[in-house]
Parts: sequence; structure tokens; C-alpha cells
Amino acid sequence: MATQTTAEQRSVTFLQVAIALQTLSLSFQAVTAGMLLSSSHGAVLHDAGSRVMYGASMVYVLAAILAWRPGGGTPRPILYASGFLVLASVQVVLGIAHMPSLHVPLGVLMFGLSVLALGQVLSPRLSQRSGTRS
Repeated sequence: MATQTTAEQRSVTFLQVAIALQTLSLSFQAVTAGMLLSSSHGAVLHDAGSRVMYGASMVYVLAAILAWRPGGGTPRPILYASGFLVLASVQVVLGIAHMPSLHVPLGVLMFGLSVLALGQVLSPRLSQRSGTRS
């Protein structure tokens, strides 16, 4: 019995870029949150970053829909992206309400979830096992 091995060509997909952008924007938010404590420019940067982060969450939803549509695979990434958009919406509300006791832990949770999602779409073994395309 002969086994065929093919070199799987890896290309960067829109979903991978969207999750990477989201993760990067959340990392920027963590940095600017620290700057809030020591600089007057931190508030301006954190506010601008929050808009980018929210936009990146919307792009993640769009990318998940577009990744699902052609292949007809599992819609699970759409559920994850939509859930993340809900968390981002709550995060924005908590930030506007100046509730750091909830805003900061939710930001840490969101960053962790985004890193996990990024790791899942970048790892070929995980994405094949979960049925998502990369």
C-alpha cells in the first residue's frame, strides 16, 4: 500500500488576518490602558484603539461568514466571532461607564480568547481536527 504525501501549501486567509488584527488591537489596548496611568496621551490612544478593536471584531465576523459560505462547513467560527463581537460591545459599554473593575478583567479575557482563536486557525492540526478551513 503506497501512501501519498503532498506538500500542503499554506496561504494566509482572510480569517487568519482578521483574527490577527483583532489580537493585535487587543494587545495595543492593553498597552494604552497602562499608559492611562502615566500619561495624558494614554486616554486618546486608548479611545482610538477601542474603535479599531471594535472594527476588527466586526471584520472577524465578516471573515468567519465568508470562510464558511464557500465550503459549506461548520458555522462554528461564526458563532465564536459573533460571541466575540458581543463581548466587545459589553467592553465598550463598560469602558464608557468607567467601570474598570469589570472592564479590565473582561479585556484580559478577550485577549486570551483572541490568542486561542488565532492559535486555532494558524495550527494545521487543530484546524483539520475541528473541521475549519485554514
